Amino acid sequence: MPVITRNFSLETRGNTQILDITHEVKRQILDSGLTSGIAVVFVAGSTAGVTTIEYESGVINDLAVAIERLVPMSIHYEHDARWEDGNGYAHVRAALLGSSLTIPFQNKRVLLGTWQQIVLLDFDNRPRSRDIIVQLIGE
Repeated sequence: MPVITRNFSLETRGNTQILDITHEVKRQILDSGLTSGIAVVFVAGSTAGVTTIEYESGVINDLAVAIERLVPMSIHYEHDARWEDGNGYAHVRAALLGSSLTIPFQNKRVLLGTWQQIVLLDFDNRPRSRDIIVQLIGE
């Protein structure tokens, strides 16, 4: 079974920015020449994560608020005390969410639910250039 590794980059603003990357992942699958298999979507970096959600403003805002409740920016983080970069919360948020996601595809179509999109969450406290790796395994 062939393995194809592709990537793309995004400029982000941080501060729990949530971006819909579904279209780009679909494009990577279509351009691969594979028909069926799995796509692993991975964000390189320790202050961002990848998941699925309905990309609708209400639930996007709900997710951002829930993340703030779980891992608030305003509390003490040992990482900040050591490195003085103020993004300890971003590392913890990214670790809890995870940096990768596996999605099946068949007939060159991702097998997502009707209201399900693939999203990148950038938790850092400053803009970043994010590299997203899409590794495809299939036939």
